[in-house]
Amino acid sequence: MYDFNRLKIFTWHIHGSYLFYLSQGDYDIYIPVNETKSEGYVGRGNTFPFGNNVIEIPATQVREMNFDIILFQTDENYLCDQYEILSEQQRSLPKIYLEHDPPWDHPTDALHPVTDPSVILVHVTHFNSLMWNSPNVQTLVIEHGVTASHQPYNGTLERGIVVINNLPARGRLLGFDIFEQLSKTVPLDLVGMGAEAYGIGEVLHPQLPAFISNYRFFFNPIRYTSLGLAVCEAMMQGMPIIGLATTEMSVTIKNGYSGFVRTDIDLLKGDMELLLENPLLAMEMGNNARKTAEERFSIERFTGEWQQLFETVSAKKLKTKTDYI
Repeated sequence: MYDFNRLKIFTWHIHGSYLFYLSQGDYDIYIPVNETKSEGYVGRGNTFPFGNNVIEIPATQVREMNFDIILFQTDENYLCDQYEILSEQQRSLPKIYLEHDPPWDHPTDALHPVTDPSVILVHVTHFNSLMWNSPNVQTLVIEHGVTASHQPYNGTLERGIVVINNLPARGRLLGFDIFEQLSKTVPLDLVGMGAEAYGIGEVLHPQLPAFISNYRFFFNPIRYTSLGLAVCEAMMQGMPIIGLATTEMSVTIKNGYSGFVRTDIDLLKGDMELLLENPLLAMEMGNNARKTAEERFSIERFTGEWQQLFETVSAKKLKTKTDYI
């Protein structure tokens, strides 16, 4: 029997892995789908093992539904989509904007598109919150949460693994040049969509933990983005992490403890070689990475914070910024 007391959240399918982890909470998530499966309207898809609380709605029928909260995840959702598929009554519901990224136009001065003080702005990292300019908007941070891995790290393969979709096309921002430079002298593999010419190609999310578990270390070459869920997942799996000491990575990985983060690529190369030559050290650092992930990125903490926010917002108890932190 349907539970009418469960909160009903309407959002778009933007980041599949984030939606999967968000759906681990005790609420229902409604997502639109259209015939062309355009961005945000792909429905559940076949990649992620969503539960019954992720519910598809034909985009043409969204206006007929009753929701408790509208959750935006992109500028397009906020500036365009809501006026195309939501009714006037639905647009008056409590609203949350989930910002997945740091500012692109300017690292410190870019004005966030949300300027309405009735909309709560949620960032996924403290770095993003620090950098976005969003005056007079209620803002808080809900850090990532990922489920515990059922495929523990063993690190028997003397290679590093990079997990990024469409890395060649996304260029310097995500560190494709760094990957190319280091892969000339360090054994590195690349997994992700659009990477067949440079690596292994796509491995679906449910199969990814088993695939990467044998690699000696996880390498994240990204210069400027949010803390990738793939990093959190690898940490939870018990893999040592190597990456750039930029954005939230600089306060997530502790040098010599859970991995290495640098801004000097030559030093990173030496760190990689150190782990390739010392599997026991890599295992120790991987264990430390897992402990960090369990403390910081637990799925219980993540869904609990979202549940609390949803309940507060749905009750329209909009307080000051500090009341949410």
